[in-house]
Amino acid sequence: MTTISQTAGRSLRPPSSGGFFSTLANVAHALFDRLERRSAVKTLNELDDHALRDIGITRSQIEDAVYGQFKAELTRYL
Repeated sequence: MTTISQTAGRSLRPPSSGGFFSTLANVAHALFDRLERRSAVKTLNELDDHALRDIGITRSQIEDAVYGQFKAELTRYL
């Protein structure tokens, strides 16, 4: 029995995902996203415990809430 490889005739280089400018835009987007999240963490850390309790998080949950790891627990109450 003969098996034909699916990679026959394909280039060994990984396909380009848009080139240099696309990569640069992705890096810039990731940087701005990171800066925005850091700003949100700083702002939430400046709130007192009562204000944090009003929005439904504790001080130890701030980073999880900002970085999206807290969504499942929050939506349970909605």
